[in-house]
Amino acid sequence: MKEKIKIAIIGLGYVGLPLARLFATKYNVIGFDINKNRIAELKKGTDSTLEVSDNVLKQVLVNNSKSEKGLYCTTEINNIKNCNYYIVTVPTPVDKKNKPDLTPLIKSSEAVGSVLKPQDIVIYESTVYPGATEEVCVPILEEVSGLKFNKDFFVGYSPERINPGDKEHTVEKILKVTAGSMPKIGKKVDNLYASVITAGTHLAPTIKVAEAAKVIENSQRDINIAFVNELAKIFNLLNIDTQAVLEAAGTKWNFLPFKPGLVGGHCIGVDPYYLAQKAQEVGYHPEIILAGRRMNDSMGNYVASEVVKLLVQQDIKVKNSRILVLGITFKENCPDVRNTKVVDVIENLKEFGTDVTIFDPWANSTEVKHEYGIETLKIMPQNKFDGIVLAVSHNEFLEIDYNKYLNPKGIIYDVKGFLNCEVHGKL
Repeated sequence: MKEKIKIAIIGLGYVGLPLARLFATKYNVIGFDINKNRIAELKKGTDSTLEVSDNVLKQVLVNNSKSEKGLYCTTEINNIKNCNYYIVTVPTPVDKKNKPDLTPLIKSSEAVGSVLKPQDIVIYESTVYPGATEEVCVPILEEVSGLKFNKDFFVGYSPERINPGDKEHTVEKILKVTAGSMPKIGKKVDNLYASVITAGTHLAPTIKVAEAAKVIENSQRDINIAFVNELAKIFNLLNIDTQAVLEAAGTKWNFLPFKPGLVGGHCIGVDPYYLAQKAQEVGYHPEIILAGRRMNDSMGNYVASEVVKLLVQQDIKVKNSRILVLGITFKENCPDVRNTKVVDVIENLKEFGTDVTIFDPWANSTEVKHEYGIETLKIMPQNKFDGIVLAVSHNEFLEIDYNKYLNPKGIIYDVKGFLNCEVHGKL
């Protein structure tokens, strides 16, 4: 008899909702989240993360959990107790000391454990260090459910590869790595994803391999960006245009096209710390990984210092100078403010005594205030400024007449090398 698949997605954020929407085109899917406001907006057919358009979301929404296919959203744990696949897509952040914070993963494992039944499969998508699924999550599932791992229930891992704000590389168009706690479970997990992922799947031999593959993907990008950030600092001292150098070097077929900038977000600025901690636990101090993190974490301070230098060169008094920061999200054309390093620029500018105004048409002002204690504007302020810092390359910022908002000696610092107008400083 063919297995009747009923899927629960635990966590309906940037990762969970697109995945739930995709599975809901073929299966009965229950989307569970503890955020009541989030569930309320989703039930109305609106996604504030903008990862799923209202029209696409409404096409899969259903009003009850018993439909043949479709997405039913809920905050009630009892509504997922009849599912046989549980996919956990909660965030895995770091704390203020850059230590991995597994609290959301632990809480979600406890929740799933409370409804787990014999033969159920729990699949984790959250980014973790190699071994975390079986060493941290599985014991919780066993303890709460009273069931035995790999006898009564099974576990899989399929690391998320969501790229927030990217409307071209959507979830079904990105090849998916899969793994299972036993070979036959790996095949079941792989088949489940293969049924909806048009780009295909790659079945890894073990869960640890899949976990490690995910964490090194972003560590590699982090190190490469750290390298070009260091180059930018060197070339600025040599009075050489970094962008022009990278463009020239990029004519070689195997030169990797990375650009300098602020490295934030939920992946690249976080994942290397997960790998680093695990390495340190087994007695190895990862030098390159942590060096890359130190370089990239220093860029907010560096940008602020460069802006202040430009003000001084223009004979503009730094204290109480008016600075406009354009953008606070962690990347362009996206409302995601998780782990944004623009905050570092703002805080460092304020430490110099400047008066900072932040404008971002994409960011949720309430979320920014709650997360960082920073006031942001969604409408361009009609003032004159001593300095403008383009921190995020939103498309809207190309349409601004910058001369209209600058004082006579005012400066523009283009973090992203994005503007077509004359700028005074850039990475």
